[in-house]
Amino acid sequence: MDIQALKNKYDIVGNDPALTQALETAVKFAPTDLSVVILGESGVGKENFARIIHQYSNRRNGSFFVVNCGALAKELVNSELFGHVKGSFTGSTETRKGYFEDANGGTLFLDEIAELPLESQALLLRVLQSGEYRKVGSNKIEHTDVRIVAATNVDLYEAVRRGKFREDLYFRLSAAQIRIPALRDRKDDIYLLFRKFTSDFSETSGMCKISLRPDAIRLLSSYRWPGNVRQLMGFTQALTAQVSRKVTPSVQRIELSAAELAPFMPMEEGEPIPVVVGGAGPTTQGSGLNVDLQPIVKAIFDLNQRIDDLEAVVNRRQLPPPPPSREEEAEWQGEFTAPIGRNVNMDADEQPQAEDAGLSWKHTQDDLIRKALEKHAGNRKLAAEELGMSERTLYRKLPAEYRKKK
Repeated sequence: MDIQALKNKYDIVGNDPALTQALETAVKFAPTDLSVVILGESGVGKENFARIIHQYSNRRNGSFFVVNCGALAKELVNSELFGHVKGSFTGSTETRKGYFEDANGGTLFLDEIAELPLESQALLLRVLQSGEYRKVGSNKIEHTDVRIVAATNVDLYEAVRRGKFREDLYFRLSAAQIRIPALRDRKDDIYLLFRKFTSDFSETSGMCKISLRPDAIRLLSSYRWPGNVRQLMGFTQALTAQVSRKVTPSVQRIELSAAELAPFMPMEEGEPIPVVVGGAGPTTQGSGLNVDLQPIVKAIFDLNQRIDDLEAVVNRRQLPPPPPSREEEAEWQGEFTAPIGRNVNMDADEQPQAEDAGLSWKHTQDDLIRKALEKHAGNRKLAAEELGMSERTLYRKLPAEYRKKK
């Protein structure tokens, strides 16, 4: 199996070893009839892996149903999964099939499986063991031949310990696991995904693509992206819509520095993407963005302080960089090219490294302090006021070269 061709077919972007291993595992499980559980945070693309398992299985010609267990009303879960007979409960005016009957001979993808009630988990276990189930309100035993692929962003072992998930179902599912890495553990893939999303958006909207300078790449990669690939896609599309402009023969790409990107970066995990309103938005003309940076700078310093505190207790796993893959590359996967009208050369030693990601906020902070001090001829009090902090805080955060000055 050509893994790169598989990535291209299912729109999976990245060269991270853990991502590649997850795909290889999915392909190995696919020809079997094993029940599979896909583990990973929200937004990492678990449904794509379920579709791959179905497509490369002997059931590829059968049905593929997606069921979001978290979206099912608790009182109707069993009816949705197994069906019901007429008159079995108020409002059941006719006999109805459930997903297990509709998916007979195919694959049923149970997303957010940890949200199933315990009673439904027991019925699901019976189907997995014997293929038998009963419609709600019926005593007749039905049979089905369905392959189950489940997914969850919950620690199932912890859910078992807390009595929220059946232990027997856990052991039945956990034998065949696929774990998809979070985006923060794939730092080298972040800019590749960014380029993919801005390229796709520009093609459909006629807007210029966005590219980033090395310092902006480090800034983008330093954020944790709690919403993973889904959040990065939304961020990239919104950024392109705001800072880009229509493609012209002379301009097809717009480049941003870290200072220009910073106002649009999410400041808090889970917080909506900031939007500049009121006509004071960014421009692509002249020297950069026409934005009042004072509140943004203060937010950056506050966030940096939080990061300093968290780094003492958070262990961020770094993965080794994968060998580059050049097969079947799209335009955005190729070598970095300079935007029209600009002269940008990214040397090998300027390429973003995973170990540099944690320093990007520090670099941005030092640059902003230097600019403020230069603007006010070294007056720390005036510089601190412009940056929205106390003079004492400014002194603590001074770049090394300023600490030597009396």
